[in-house]
Amino acid sequence: MTPVGAPDALPTAFFERPAVEVARDLLGCSLMSACRGAISGGVIVETEAYTGPDDPACHAAARIGRTSRNEPLYGPPGTAYVHMNYGIHWLLNTVTGPAGYPAGVLFRAIEPTHGLESMRERRGREALTNGPARLAQALAVGPEVQGHRLDAPPVWLVRGEPVPDEHVEVTARIGISRAVERPLRFYDRRSRWVSRR
Repeated sequence: MTPVGAPDALPTAFFERPAVEVARDLLGCSLMSACRGAISGGVIVETEAYTGPDDPACHAAARIGRTSRNEPLYGPPGTAYVHMNYGIHWLLNTVTGPAGYPAGVLFRAIEPTHGLESMRERRGREALTNGPARLAQALAVGPEVQGHRLDAPPVWLVRGEPVPDEHVEVTARIGISRAVERPLRFYDRRSRWVSRR
C-alpha cells in the first residue's frame, strides 16, 4: 500500500529479504526526509549491508546479542534503525529480513535532488551527503525517527530507476574493524557523490 504523501513508496515486501539483496537494490531509489519541515533528499548511490548475528561488524553480532541499543534492529523490515557513531554522528539504516532477525542496510550516500538549500544550511558546507554522517545531518535525521516505517513522512523511500549491474561496484565496507574483507558495500560508480572510491 502506498501511503498518502509518499507516492511510489517501497513496500514492506522489498525489505523482507536478505540485507545484501536489499542493499544492492536500494541503489537508484530515493531517500526523502521531511524532518524539521523542509523536504529534502536524493537518489541512493551507496549502501552497506550488515547481515545479522553471523556478521561480526553488525551491531547485533553473536558476540553482542540483543541489547537495548540494538533492539530496533530486531524490528519489522522496512523500519528505521538510527544509531550514534563515535558518540557524535547519527547514522540511518533500514531493517531487513524477517522481523526478529537483526540485519540491516546503512545508507552511506545519496545524490541530492531535493532541498539543497536546506541541506547546505544544515551542513554549513558543500559536502552534503557523501557519507553516512553527512547524509543524516543534511536530511535532519536523528533518533526521533527510530523505528519509523520508511514508507511515509517524515522519512521515506521511493522507487527509482534501477542501477544496471555494469554500473554497480561491490567492495569491502568502510570504517569497521571486523569482517573487513566481506564485499558488502555497493555503489553506483557513475556518481560523484559516493563517499569513497
